[in-house]
Amino acid sequence: MAEPFKVGASLTFSGRTFSPEELKLIEQISGDFFALGRTEISRTVCELLSWRRASGRLKNHECRLLLERLEGLGWLRLPAVRRLGGRGPRQIELSSPREPQAQWMGSAGEFEPLKLEVVEGRAELRRWREWIERYHYLGYRVPVGAQLCYWVRSGRSSDQVLGCLLWSSAAWRIAVRERWIGWSEPQRRANLQLIVNNARFLILPWVRVRGLASKILSRCAQRLPLDWEKRYGYRPLLLETMVDPSRFRATCYRAANWILVGPTKGRGRMDRRHRMHGHAVKDLYVYPLCRNVQQRLCTAEPPSFKDCGEPL
Repeated sequence: MAEPFKVGASLTFSGRTFSPEELKLIEQISGDFFALGRTEISRTVCELLSWRRASGRLKNHECRLLLERLEGLGWLRLPAVRRLGGRGPRQIELSSPREPQAQWMGSAGEFEPLKLEVVEGRAELRRWREWIERYHYLGYRVPVGAQLCYWVRSGRSSDQVLGCLLWSSAAWRIAVRERWIGWSEPQRRANLQLIVNNARFLILPWVRVRGLASKILSRCAQRLPLDWEKRYGYRPLLLETMVDPSRFRATCYRAANWILVGPTKGRGRMDRRHRMHGHAVKDLYVYPLCRNVQQRLCTAEPPSFKDCGEPL
């Protein structure tokens, strides 16, 4: 059992350091709103402590994780989880097996213009998640933090879907990345949100198109900063991804001018079963979105808040 959290100590979680006074306030709110449930406690904590994304939205998901962490440390007690569904990672309900799709073959130029389309609306998001769960080797897992999902379509082939992508908040800490950037711990905490992670990249299994993956990555590097700014109020400076070298050679990332930084120390946060695999070392690749990106990440002012409304 974890030792009780020491009174008077601060705690750093998800990029923010909470002072002893703030932790005491969280404890008090958890007691005062105990009967209303975890969601109301989380929202109240976010509002009182102004814990928001750069878009202005409450960091409700991160706050729920913080509350569970504090409960595990013996700092507070939370109400029981309301049984609205099964525990554990969200399960994606798959529709009945699909008939085999017709093969799409050729070179990337034959499918131009390629269209990147932000996935919006519950029905489209449900479909996108199902395709990731069904066809991506890691399956689908709810990402932590900011995120954008894309369809990749061919304008020449009646907007045929060719692939799916997920971009999300950067991995919290990667030793090889921190050395490559050269930032201090305060700089990392302040500007980590300026890095966006390519958490899922799927070319559908019936699509056999030469050069398609690298072309998609190049288009994303142009389009993503604008879409990210539209949703979250600021532009990222660096893209990152982790590639399992036992499965992939990362040819498409290299062809799209991504930079190999080096190996990580273990499992990423979004594997299918959320288990530790000490041997699952991955290669970190990055793509700068500006000149002198290391210097910019060390010296940039943290993104200011911008109210973009509530999420879907």
